[in-house]
Amino acid sequence: MNLTPEQLAAAQKANLETLSGLTGQALKSIEKLVELNMQIAKSSLTDSLGNAKKALEIKDIQQLLAHQADTVKPMAEKIMAYSRHLYDLAHETHSSFSQSAEAEIQASQKKIQSMVDDWAKSAPAGSEAAVNAMKQAIASASTVFENSQKAVKHAIDIAQTNLNTATDSVMQAADKAVKSAKGGKGK
Repeated sequence: MNLTPEQLAAAQKANLETLSGLTGQALKSIEKLVELNMQIAKSSLTDSLGNAKKALEIKDIQQLLAHQADTVKPMAEKIMAYSRHLYDLAHETHSSFSQSAEAEIQASQKKIQSMVDDWAKSAPAGSEAAVNAMKQAIASASTVFENSQKAVKHAIDIAQTNLNTATDSVMQAADKAVKSAKGGKGK
C-alpha cells in the first residue's frame, strides 16, 4: 500500500487549499475585529467630547449627579454591545473553522475507510479480526469526534445563555443607578 507521487501531490494540494481557506477565514475575522474597534474608538471619542462639554456646563452637585446618571446607562449599553459583538465574532469564526474541520475530518475518514477496504480485499486469509479491529477503531474515532462536537456546541449554548443573563443584569443595574441618581435630585 504505497502512495504514488500523484497521490502525495494531490494530498499536498488539498492541504494547501485547506490552509489557504483557514487563513482567509482568520483574516476576515481580524478585519471585522479591527472594523469593530475603529467604530468603538470613533464613538467613544465623540461621546467623551460630548460629555466633557456637558460637564463644563455643570453648576452644582445636583447637575453633576444628573450628568453622571445620564452617562451610566449608555456607557453600560455600549460595553455590553461591544461584548456581544466580540462574542458573535468569536462564535462566527469558531463555526467557520469547525465547518472546515468537519469537512476535512469527513474527507479523511472516507480516505481511511477506502484504504482499509482496499487493504481488506488484498489481506491474507485469517486477517479478518485485524480488519474488523481497524474498522472498529475508525468507527470509534468518528463517534468520539461527533461527541466532542456536541459537547462544544452545548458549551457554546451555555456561554450564550450566560452572556444574555449578564447583559440583562448589567442593564438592570444601570437602570437602577440612573433612577437612583435622578431620584436623588428631586425629580
